[in-house]
Amino acid sequence: QVQLVESGGGSVQAGGSLRLSCVTSGFTSINRYMGWFRQAPGKEREGVVRINTSSGYSQPTDAVKGRFTISQDNAKNTVYLQMNSLKAEDTAMYYCAAGSRGLSYRPDDYTYWGQGTQVTVTS
Repeated sequence: QVQLVESGGGSVQAGGSLRLSCVTSGFTSINRYMGWFRQAPGKEREGVVRINTSSGYSQPTDAVKGRFTISQDNAKNTVYLQMNSLKAEDTAMYYCAAGSRGLSYRPDDYTYWGQGTQVTVTS
């Protein structure tokens, strides 16, 4: 059974940093495409960073480029999202997701989702 569990969210002042973790279990290599998404109240879920966990190739969206970095620790079955220079508009519930349809920012292309972790940035 595939499971993803996020952690690391919290409240931070603008300009601060947080590192989110997504621990995975039950994976096979077919579900090698992973992404971090976020959803603010009243808004649609949007992609933040995506990664091919087999090659390590990753792509952030323009909104977070230069501030957010995705990484992975295969020994710990964990994918991280390092978030620096946080802004108030980064406030959202953050989710990690996994699937087999390739690098994508479309939520429908991901099969497995974590429960989310809340990030609140205060100004």
